[in-house]
Amino acid sequence: MPTHLVQISDGTRVQVAVVDEPWLRVLSNWRSTYELAQSCVDSGRTLEEYVRLSPLGEAISYDEVYSGRSRWRLTAPIHVPDAPSRVLISGTGLTHLGSARQRQAMHAGDGIKERQEATTDSMRMFQWGVENGRPPEGTIGIAPEWFYKGDGSSLRGPFEPLDIPDHAEDGGEEAELAGVYIIAFDGEPYRIGIAQGNEFSDHKFEKRNYLNLAGSKLRTCGLGPELIVGALFADISGRVSIGRGGASIWQRDIVSGEQNMCHSLANLEHHHFKFAGHRQPGSVHVHFYGADTLSFGDGVVLEDGDVMEVHFEGFGRALRNPVRTEAQSGRQWRARSLA
Repeated sequence: MPTHLVQISDGTRVQVAVVDEPWLRVLSNWRSTYELAQSCVDSGRTLEEYVRLSPLGEAISYDEVYSGRSRWRLTAPIHVPDAPSRVLISGTGLTHLGSARQRQAMHAGDGIKERQEATTDSMRMFQWGVENGRPPEGTIGIAPEWFYKGDGSSLRGPFEPLDIPDHAEDGGEEAELAGVYIIAFDGEPYRIGIAQGNEFSDHKFEKRNYLNLAGSKLRTCGLGPELIVGALFADISGRVSIGRGGASIWQRDIVSGEQNMCHSLANLEHHHFKFAGHRQPGSVHVHFYGADTLSFGDGVVLEDGDVMEVHFEGFGRALRNPVRTEAQSGRQWRARSLA
């Protein structure tokens, strides 16, 4: 059975715990998932072995932590202590059929004549994935769409707000699964596990022109609460919803996993880690695998205080994050000269 890990903090220290519903059982020897994963790589043992052999400390009520009634709070299930810049957050788009449909609709009517008369570049890239995104074992398929989201300072845990910055045009959820990886000291990548994620983006800015996609992705994002070690990635069902004032204003069933994607997991991982810059020893990668559907596609405009919920079956308790809209400052950023 897969192992479910969480990280919790009481404000002064971080602990790693294994989920044993309805309890969180603290792993006494470890102060971060990063430290635990590094030890696995160095020793050649599996993470499940380390969890099984680690002495257990305090048993904490998961219900109390999840509801905010405990001194412990859930954090993102991965971080590099004192070095958020060593976490690279990225993702691949146009991997799910639903995302391709919404992207086509988003950009087909952008006012450019040649785009109105032909299939969009987004749909071309998606079709390439359908044709050669799942190559036979031992061969390399077509590269997927890839984007950068930021470093570890952009990562948020459960119940932490995801920000619409003062310069943004919009903010919208993207309910996804994300792989969490560590790079060994010989440069080899290892997948620690998979977690639920909200790859929050500015879809209105992207809609203006698909070349804005890169900038639309530079936003905070949610991950957790649980990191699933040994998760199956075949056919995964879930649900995403938006709450406002205690009521649900939008919800959809979603799917993920290789059976619902035009790229295999192996192909996504190859094209991410083929770059030498993505194989820096000791670094961590959080890579979003793509979304199936967006509330933006149904005309939903998120507001300050809305709560986004992502829940995939078999991946633990739901990931919930509120929307926080920054006040408009009008500040113009300037670089100072050292001349």
